[in-house]
Amino acid sequence: MLEDDQIVQNDDFDLGIAVTLEGDRLATAVITNANKKSWPEFVKVYNQTVVATRGGRVDAMNAPVVVTSLGAFGVKAGAPIVVPPSVGTLFVGTAHRELIPNKNENESAEVITLSLTFDHRVVNGAGAAAFANEIKKQIEAFKIPNSKMSSVSH
Repeated sequence: MLEDDQIVQNDDFDLGIAVTLEGDRLATAVITNANKKSWPEFVKVYNQTVVATRGGRVDAMNAPVVVTSLGAFGVKAGAPIVVPPSVGTLFVGTAHRELIPNKNENESAEVITLSLTFDHRVVNGAGAAAFANEIKKQIEAFKIPNSKMSSVSH
């Protein structure tokens, strides 16, 4: 996170979620201590925070990384920008099917496109690539822990 052009590091990771508002406006819902929440707790806080942000609550908090998605509009890819004091923006495209090479044949798989934009004053390309690769691995290995759990709202 950048504060007064100084890099600030924290053990706690607050995650920003870009939220559309009426009148073609955007706000950032912030999930505090996102790295310390269980999946059910994260989903609950995510849903509450997005609803509160759409209802007009704007917290004076900043997040080092903001996640944005136009997947609800069928957009597969995008080129996000970084809005300071955040140092990165991750765009998540809509899930879609593609043919993926697998040994001697192609198989259909559900995929998403991730695009990461970052502030080079804070992180270099190799660090950003490692971060993006970790996100990819986590998504590929993710299993919803409880099938009865409510889903994330859009």
